[in-house]
Amino acid sequence: MNVKDLIKSYGRKKVVNEVSFEVPKGKVLSLIGPNGAGKSTVMGMISRLIAKDSGAIHFEDKDLTKWKSRELAKKLAILTQHNNIQMKLMVRELVAFGRFPYSGSRLTPEDNAMVDKAIEYMELEEYQDRYIDELSGGQRQRAYIAMVIAQDTEYVLLDEPTNNLDIYHASNLMRIARRLCDELGKTVILVLHEINYAAFYSDYICAFKDGYIAKFGKVDEVINKDCLKDIYNVDFEIIRVKDKPLSVYY
Repeated sequence: MNVKDLIKSYGRKKVVNEVSFEVPKGKVLSLIGPNGAGKSTVMGMISRLIAKDSGAIHFEDKDLTKWKSRELAKKLAILTQHNNIQMKLMVRELVAFGRFPYSGSRLTPEDNAMVDKAIEYMELEEYQDRYIDELSGGQRQRAYIAMVIAQDTEYVLLDEPTNNLDIYHASNLMRIARRLCDELGKTVILVLHEINYAAFYSDYICAFKDGYIAKFGKVDEVINKDCLKDIYNVDFEIIRVKDKPLSVYY
């Protein structure tokens, strides 16, 4: 996926300004930056949930706007920040929605096998016949990710997936995102506020500030005192854990 000169404005405010980058295939890429920096808007545009004002996005050497929705849904899946489904659904029914681009509402044996695999991967077997609204926040988030896994796309986009989760469930979710890449070979793009999750679980980081890309590179190239000070206007101390640079602000 290649992003070139993306621009998006709301009224007179330009929230994304000439953003260009290439998504490294088969890696975990995290988009970080302060509130209002443009990262979620960029995620919305590369998932085609938000219309761009100008610029270009090419996906598999084809303009993203030229893809038919059903075909794109076999290649790219997104989990947005807000997933408040009002229907009374069991976990298995939710996960089965991931197969809609392939078979609609008539699941084939192959679809059911993929649903089983996704439920097993997210360790949801004991919850699959429970209703979504009966689950904890962490369990619900795992169910939504199982739906994304069942969709079986090469690209997985997760917009602020750790929001409203405690430390245990947020850390678990980030380990799952890493496994999607390492074990299932997927390209994972995340929008994150927690810098240390981005540092520890990512291969590449794209840091935004005021609608621009302040820095794009491997973790060590972005998670350093000077770069973080420039992005967040806060002083940071950098420590290393398992050869990963983690930050402490003060």
